[in-house]
Amino acid sequence: MKIVFKSMVLLFSLLLVSCGGKEEKKKEGFSVKRQKTTEKVVETPAVSETKASERVDLSNKGVGPVTSVALNEAIDDAMAASGKEVFDQMCMACHRVGKKFIGPAPNGILERRTPEWVMNMILNPDQMVKEDLLAKDLLIEFNGSPMANQGLTEEQARAVLEYFRTL
Repeated sequence: MKIVFKSMVLLFSLLLVSCGGKEEKKKEGFSVKRQKTTEKVVETPAVSETKASERVDLSNKGVGPVTSVALNEAIDDAMAASGKEVFDQMCMACHRVGKKFIGPAPNGILERRTPEWVMNMILNPDQMVKEDLLAKDLLIEFNGSPMANQGLTEEQARAVLEYFRTL
């Protein structure tokens, strides 16, 4: 019995000695070892330094069903009120008056775009993003968030355009 006890104590001591003694130091923070690449990155020059949302293009009518829009000198208040209702219901999820949100702010839009372009963007955003350079640039500027086709009629789009004139 003494031999078994002594053997157990000796075995246990050897286990303790073999497991201890080596100390691992933990490093603070996070580090990643990377190898430098030998490829040269070629930067393409920017087409324009101006953001697409700030760029002025009063000649582009866009792609879609609207080819001509006649704006009266005076704003039609009833149509603008109707347009505000449509905007508040269908567009406020992505557009805010006076500030950039998911999409660009609508105020001052007619100082930068033609009425036809605005209406075509409202009525036909999918095709505009595919075929219109300015719409493509806006898509890039707003992190690839495409404008949803809300299924508005031409009359509703015209009312929204009239509302934009009041902003």
